[in-house]
Formats: sequence, structure tokens, C-alpha cells
Amino acid sequence: MDLEFTEQEQEFRREARAWLTANVPAERLPSMDTREGFEAHRAWERKLFDARWAVVSWPREYGGREAGLTEWLIFEEEYYRAGAPGRVSQNGIFLFAPTLFEFGTREQQDRYLPAMAAGEEIWVQGWSEPEAGSDLANVRSRAERDEERGGWRLSGQKIWSSRGTWGHRLFGLFRTDPQAQRHRGLTYFMVDLAAEGVTVRPIPQLDGEPGFAEVFLDDVFVPDADVLGGVDEGWKIMIATTGSERGLNLRSPGRFAAPANRLIELYKRDPRPAERDAVVRAWMDADAYRLFTFGTVTKLQAGGAIGADSSINKVFWSEMDVELHATALRLLGEAGELDDGDGGWLDGFLFALGGPIYAGTNEIQRNTIAERILGLPRAK
Repeated sequence: MDLEFTEQEQEFRREARAWLTANVPAERLPSMDTREGFEAHRAWERKLFDARWAVVSWPREYGGREAGLTEWLIFEEEYYRAGAPGRVSQNGIFLFAPTLFEFGTREQQDRYLPAMAAGEEIWVQGWSEPEAGSDLANVRSRAERDEERGGWRLSGQKIWSSRGTWGHRLFGLFRTDPQAQRHRGLTYFMVDLAAEGVTVRPIPQLDGEPGFAEVFLDDVFVPDADVLGGVDEGWKIMIATTGSERGLNLRSPGRFAAPANRLIELYKRDPRPAERDAVVRAWMDADAYRLFTFGTVTKLQAGGAIGADSSINKVFWSEMDVELHATALRLLGEAGELDDGDGGWLDGFLFALGGPIYAGTNEIQRNTIAERILGLPRAK
């Protein structure tokens, strides 16, 4: 792996930095988990799209720049370095879109990708259910065939759906063959949240804002055109989506490098020797994750795949994020808990606490690492 950037890549970085410097809002946008903040973030997504910075690695016909993975990582580094707003479209563009590119028909890609990239349609996760969170094979929401209308009728309940309160469309698994084994008989659907029979109930987070929602489906009709991949083929398609969530696509190293650098500056302002080792460790972990990610890019460019390695990724970044923000709050002392005006450390800490839980709990990821990477026997 060559860690030196080419002149073309360096020019890409300069262009991205210049645009972000000129366009990132001077004031933090309201939380995207409020109606006002949701719309403000959609407007930001539109601004990124109009300048072709929303989806830099996508084909030009869908609003991208056809940038490579290395350039995408460079853009992410610049994005977080500039303190740009969080991406309200992230579930769609970073998590669902790679799956749509791999398994979707041309008609599905043409229908959904441009609206997703422009922030016109915000996609919602439909994974977890009351008895199926990290264990997605236990999904009980069902889809029954409607031959007369040429589609399916969906019923059941999804929970902890990110962006569910304000979002427009949901992707998720539904059981189409109740007699099949756990990992079989599942189909991947795309659902219009404005359809008849859909009820969305907001769930307040730690900060009181409705970042999640329960989604109830009562005989909701979905046409055949909104089945992704084949009927009863949902498990393998879901694996591709969750691999994006746990691995490279959703957690770019720029997301952690930027706060690690700010943590160093925070320490310099008010050095507390007792926290010195923790500060250094946080920065080293963020840089190690960055180097590991560039190694993953090299592997992918050589024709390899991420596979079960995404579970290692997920455990590492989620625990690193908690410790990084906890160190910052210790440096700030009481001020860190009373005032979030100093870099958003408190908000960042509250969000980081969910990291070991979402995208598949770390307990499940450790089981995957033990069984699929280390070859240890399955736990009884």
C-alpha cells in the first residue's frame, strides 16, 4: 500500500477543501431529529448535490463524480475537518445505496438514486423488530402475496428506525415464507412511508428528540417493482447492507480523525497530566483506524472483499468513539456536562454511547469474530 497521495488526489483534496471552506454554514444547524433541523439538513444535502459533492463516488448520471475509494476517503477527511453538518441522508447514500447498486434493477436505480442523492427522499432503516434486533433471522413481520394487484401486502412492526420520524421511504426484511428456516424465506422490500396502512410513532432519544421511530404496517401494499433482489433472497442482500453499516462505508476515518485532532487542541488549552495517556491513546486509535481503512481500500481495489472483517471494524470504531468523547468530557470537567457549546462534545458522547448497540450489538459482532474469523465453536 502506497501512503503517498497522487497529484490528482491532492488536487481533489484542494478542490474539496476550498468548496467546504466557502460553503459550510457558520452556525451549527438545528438537530436533524427535529422537524426544523430535518428540513435544514435536507437543504444542505441539496446544496452538496448541486455542487456534485453529495455522492462523490457515484456515477455522474446520478449526481456523482465517479471518484475512487481513496478520493472518497479524502473528501470525508475534509468534510469532518471543516465541521460540516451531519448527513441526514446517510442511511440512504452510505448504507442502502451500495446494496441498490449491487442488487437493484436499472429501473430501481433510476427511480431512487437521484432523489436519494439530492435529499429529496430520506431513507429509513427497517431492520429491528421487538424480538429481532441484532438477531435479524428472527424477523416476524410478514409479506403475503397479492396476485390480483401484482405485489405484496406487508404487516408487522419495525422499531428503532433511524430517521423514521421524518423520513420518506423504508428498506427492510419481511418474511415471505413462514415455513422456511430462519435465514431463508425472507425478502428485501422498499416501502413508501406515506402508503395507506403505515403508522409512524416517534421514540425520544436520551436528549429527548425523536431520532428513532416505531413503524407499524397494517396490510400495506408494495408492488413487485419494490422488491430488491429475488423473492426469498433477502438474507444475502441484507448481509451486503449491514456490511456497509459496520465496515467501511458508514464510518469513514475522517469521522474520528477530526474529533481526535480537536481533542489534542483541547488538551493543549488546559493540560491535565492525568489525562495525557488517554488523549494520546485516542489520537493513536483514530490514526490506526485511518490506516486500517486505507489498507481495506487497497484490498478492495485488488478485488478482495470486506466480509466478516466488518465485525472487527465495528467493535473497534464504536468503542474508540465512546472513549474519545469520554476523555474530552473529563478534560472539560463540569463545564462539559453543563454547556455543549465547546465543540459539541456532550452531544457527541451521547451519540457515541449508542455505537456498541446499533449496527448489530458488539456482543453479536464478537460472536461473529469468534466463529467466522477465529474458527471457534458456536456458543451453546
